[in-house]
Amino acid sequence: MPTYEFRCVDCGHLFERLLSISDNSKQKCPVCGNNTQRLISSGAGLIFKGSGFYVNDYPKPQKPKKETGDTI
Repeated sequence: MPTYEFRCVDCGHLFERLLSISDNSKQKCPVCGNNTQRLISSGAGLIFKGSGFYVNDYPKPQKPKKETGDTI
């Protein structure tokens, strides 16, 4: 479910709500109970942690080691 950001028209309180796309987008302020305005937000960004997603998710296939013809 997407997270939406709201601001109260009267008191200016900012808050977020997890709402389904089919939910009513009109929300009441949790502080004063008045009408709110839904803000346009950038949404969540991607966060890459560790050594990298490409290295971990798509490793190069390992080639079998070639044996040398030398026998002792």
